[in-house]
Amino acid sequence: MIPTPHIEAKAGDIADTVLMPGDPLRAKFIADNFLADCHQFNAVRGMLGFTGFYQGARVSVMGSGMGIPSMGIYAYELFKFYDVQKIIRVGTAGGIGDCLKLRDIVIAMAASTDSNFLRQYGIPGNFAPVANFALVERAVAAARAARADFVIGNILSSDTFYGDDPTAMAAWKKMGILAVEMEAAALYATAARLNRAALAILTISDMIFTHEATSSAEREKSFTQMMEIALNAATD
Repeated sequence: MIPTPHIEAKAGDIADTVLMPGDPLRAKFIADNFLADCHQFNAVRGMLGFTGFYQGARVSVMGSGMGIPSMGIYAYELFKFYDVQKIIRVGTAGGIGDCLKLRDIVIAMAASTDSNFLRQYGIPGNFAPVANFALVERAVAAARAARADFVIGNILSSDTFYGDDPTAMAAWKKMGILAVEMEAAALYATAARLNRAALAILTISDMIFTHEATSSAEREKSFTQMMEIALNAATD
């Protein structure tokens, strides 16, 4: 089933490892600024995808769109039909933990969720989606080498951006959740189901309780330290 309904790439166009920001323009930024000998393999629905070389290693980058359903589609198609082995999400998150500040990096060891996405698997209990440990190790080593301000721990992948419950984030915070975003749990669960490797590396773009925030331009074109950490983890 190549091409798929959402990816027009041919067999062999996509590398074994894919970096996935939510924003397709951030995918283009990574390709333009970090990859050599780069070519575009996807533009279906504006979800740009590129393959090139980072320090001699072949790597792809592609947008995932916003939210668990969108990530679920693209991660499944990349893993299942293009034989991708590793996906690293590079995105933004809202900081919840008191240990965080704007532009800090979170390496997501696990991804809790308020979504019903996991019910599709018919598991008689609560599945805990976690990152691939080898990728976590590589990301931690790359973050330390870059002298980055980073934290490792559990995040929340939420289905709602404008939630109706004003107490929800405080409830997640008391369970040690560091930050909230909208895609990682679907990525981790899909990787688990298909026996692949996944990781999310996130930059704190806003603080939930203090309302500090970065601009949309910063979110699209900066946060380069996160991108370099992910590329080094992917190609090590």
